[in-house]
Amino acid sequence: MDRAHRWTGALVRTVGAALVAAGPVMLLQGRKGRKEIRSELAAQNITFPRRGLPAHLAPFTGQRVQTGPQAHAYAELIKDHVVQATGGRTYAEITEELHATGNDDEKLTELRQTAFMGETLRGSLLSAYQAWELTTLVMGLGGALTGLGAALVATANALGADRHQP
Repeated sequence: MDRAHRWTGALVRTVGAALVAAGPVMLLQGRKGRKEIRSELAAQNITFPRRGLPAHLAPFTGQRVQTGPQAHAYAELIKDHVVQATGGRTYAEITEELHATGNDDEKLTELRQTAFMGETLRGSLLSAYQAWELTTLVMGLGGALTGLGAALVATANALGADRHQP
C-alpha cells in the first residue's frame, strides 16, 4: 500500500506541476490575443457617433472601438443601418430581386453593394468580438488551471508530509 501511496502522490504532484506551468502560458496567450485584437480594432479608427445612436447603444456614444464588446455594439449599429437601407432585406434577397430584373436595375445593384459592405463589416466586427470572448475563456481557464495545479501540488505535499509523521 505504501508504494501505491507514493505513486499516487507523485502522479498528483506531477499533474499539479504541469497545470501550474500550463496556466500562466494560457494567461499570457490570452493577454497577447487581447492586445492583438485591440491593436487591429484601433487601426480601423472606428468611433461611435456622438449623436443619433439608438437607446441601447447610448453608453457607447463617442467611444473608439477597441474591445470585443465595443466591436459587438458597433456591429449592431451596422445591422440597424443595413436594415434601414435595405428595408430589412438581406444581400441574398436583394441579389435574387436583381437577377429577376435581368441584372438591369441600378438601384438594386447599389442596394446590393450596400448590403454586401454592411454585412461584411458586421461579420468582421463580430469575428473580433468572438475572438475577444475566446481570450476571456482562455485566460479564465489559465487562472483556474494555475489554482487547481497549485492545490494539487499542495495536497500531494501535505499527504506526503502526513505519511512520515509518527
